Amino acid sequence: MSISRTGAAQALRMSPGLKRVESRSSIVTDAVLPLDTIIEGDCIAALQRLPAASVDLVFADPPYNLQLGGDLQRPDNSMVDAVDDDWDKFASLRDYDDFTRAWLAAVKRVMKPDATLWVIGSYHNIFRVGASLQDLDFWILNDIVWRKSNPMPNFRGKRFTNAHETLIWASRDQRSRYTFNYEALKAGNEDVQMRSDWLIPLCTGAERLKDDEGRKAHPTQKPEALLARILLAASKPGDVVLDPFFGSGTSGAVAKKLGRHFVGIERDQAYIAHARERIALAAPVDDAAMLAPAEKRAEPRIPFASVIERQLLQPGAILTDANGRHQARVRVDGSIMLGDIVGSIHKIGALAQGLPACNGWTYWHYDNGGKPALIDELRAILRKELAAAG
Repeated sequence: MSISRTGAAQALRMSPGLKRVESRSSIVTDAVLPLDTIIEGDCIAALQRLPAASVDLVFADPPYNLQLGGDLQRPDNSMVDAVDDDWDKFASLRDYDDFTRAWLAAVKRVMKPDATLWVIGSYHNIFRVGASLQDLDFWILNDIVWRKSNPMPNFRGKRFTNAHETLIWASRDQRSRYTFNYEALKAGNEDVQMRSDWLIPLCTGAERLKDDEGRKAHPTQKPEALLARILLAASKPGDVVLDPFFGSGTSGAVAKKLGRHFVGIERDQAYIAHARERIALAAPVDDAAMLAPAEKRAEPRIPFASVIERQLLQPGAILTDANGRHQARVRVDGSIMLGDIVGSIHKIGALAQGLPACNGWTYWHYDNGGKPALIDELRAILRKELAAAG
């Protein structure tokens, strides 16, 4: 996708709050957002027609500006099906930077205050995109390394194999209260925090779209697994996902499956045809399968004293660690005593282990009919009672 330096500069100068209708490309902030629709046309012009502050998440896979210097060949002299489409070609790095700032400014206008943006790229462009993001006061939250388990080899043997791409995750600004489904990601990752390096294979096999002649329908089709992790990480069912470089429609297909809405922008009619067919075949998952576990930080705070007040434990009860090495006595005020030292379940738990901090709820056990059980189970009873009470 190419844009002139003049056109990009004009797009940057247009005020995000402007409300005027002079032509199809004028900024209109009171339009209806076209949910679950592919908009055909130039991404910047289309973005300027969308209502302001209307989308929850943006996934952008912009042109990489690969600057290929001729055809690529394998050692057997066969040709590599590389990205050489016109939409990936720019006259200069300055033109590419102007284009990047223009579409980022247009995207920022349509993001809700707490929305986030995901941009993917290679070493050819991602650093320039990152600088433009910061220039436009986006707030970078993470960079994610997508490690490809099956990357294309470096056939010339003069560089390292390009085995990853980089995603930048950014909020609209520093004050954004963005969505991050931490507990859901952790639960799906063997109860370990999700890291910023993701090992996901390239799009291959039946998932790879082909044209009538058996060739790739799109040269840079992203795997659905990558988009699924992004949407599950940073959006909720019912949210609106915008993709200004829609291509073969991976983001739209995944959004439909996961109960999100999508708005795609694409200028290539062949890509649009493939995307529409693909999305029509995408089947939403069952509603119950999309219910995320409650975020622990969002659950009501229960003081340990409430456990005593509700008589789930009696004053004088003995708490132990998992191995029974340490014993602490429960006091009537909700504190506990280890030897002569009195403190909270957290402070005494940390002291017993010689650590600076401890979650006492998941450290101390009580006697439950002759078997040790975490006191966190008692907290769960109180939380359930609170939920039942409305």
